[in-house]
Amino acid sequence: MQRAHSDAGKPDVVRMTGVRFRWPGKRGFSLSIDSFALPARERVLLVGPSGSGKSTFLSLLCGIVAPTAGKLEVLGSDLTLMSNAARDRFRAEHFGIIFQMFNLLPYGSILDNVMLPLSFSRTRAERAARNGSADAEAQRLLKSLGLDAGELAEHSAASLSVGQQQRVAAARALIGAPELIVADEPTSALDRNRQLAFLDLLFAEAEAAGASVIMVSHEEELGKRFDRVLRLDEIAISQRSAAA
Repeated sequence: MQRAHSDAGKPDVVRMTGVRFRWPGKRGFSLSIDSFALPARERVLLVGPSGSGKSTFLSLLCGIVAPTAGKLEVLGSDLTLMSNAARDRFRAEHFGIIFQMFNLLPYGSILDNVMLPLSFSRTRAERAARNGSADAEAQRLLKSLGLDAGELAEHSAASLSVGQQQRVAAARALIGAPELIVADEPTSALDRNRQLAFLDLLFAEAEAAGASVIMVSHEEELGKRFDRVLRLDEIAISQRSAAA
């Protein structure tokens, strides 16, 4: 795949070793990852066709599901040793996630949605307010991503266009400077020009926060904006059990 480059001197913020996972059921989907590492501040695009296991990989990475075997270290902590509740707390503290369907609170305001993660992480709330107030930081992020919170103050999230919802979701992921930004097909509903403009804005904010970025997509053409492009089948083996 595209662009091998040296990350000597950069610590790994994610390291997977011998990770195994299987969804339950007779035809359960399984994923095996022998080795994967994500250095600090790196931007990685993970590509693969629909159904190949990209979303399962992200669920493992974020601690939404737990491996059945192996070691999964994030920022030096092994998620496989944590309870479900501990993984939830860890995710709220250290991950900014942009979901494929954005998952905004439909009747909440733009600012309500952007500041939602601060309710679950004291550290992120303190970071968001260190240069003033969390409200001001939310407005700054929205403005940097092309939205005016003042003009849209009376709008609920459900009333926004897809492109506007995408930017709100990105600001929500970025607020409080989490160390990891994870994005699941966030540009799939946009045309190419808007895709590239969005990525440039996202990367600028991630760089300012010192965050690593991993994004999954089926569009390999986006890889020119990333430090590294990986195919899922280069790092993982997926399998769907045959019917009994």
